[in-house]
Amino acid sequence: MISLIVAHDKNRVIGLNNKLPWHLPGDLQYFKEVTMHKPIIMGRKTFESIGRPLPGRRNIVVTRNTGYRANDIETVTSLEEAIKSVGDVEEVMIIGGEQIFKESMAIADRLYITEIDHEFQGDTYFPDYGEWRQVSCQEPLSAPEGYTFRYCIYEK
Repeated sequence: MISLIVAHDKNRVIGLNNKLPWHLPGDLQYFKEVTMHKPIIMGRKTFESIGRPLPGRRNIVVTRNTGYRANDIETVTSLEEAIKSVGDVEEVMIIGGEQIFKESMAIADRLYITEIDHEFQGDTYFPDYGEWRQVSCQEPLSAPEGYTFRYCIYEK
């Protein structure tokens, strides 16, 4: 199964200046729980924004730069190559960013989405997923800054 995991605001903003525009410790914990012990695929900019490989997961970075290297990651030059490299696993997680999400929507089976009920400034966006079917959604939780957010799962 190919799954995407993302947090976005009311306008599907996912980033600003290669950073998350919010700080939600609960969402970071949720991300860890959902992705732990699974291969994760990300673009180079996402990897650099995180700053290090995520422990307990196989980190695969997609970059057009064939000379790109970092410790404890695998690099590939395309999303297709990344998917092939994971082999037969129960679930592979695509964690961003914008370009990788756009490329993977057609092949994805599931979306784990943290929907943030607030509008942030941003320069990167998650693609429209209006045709996907919501299969579960938790009750909204309160963020320290006063807005709410909730964890939802969508499938095709």
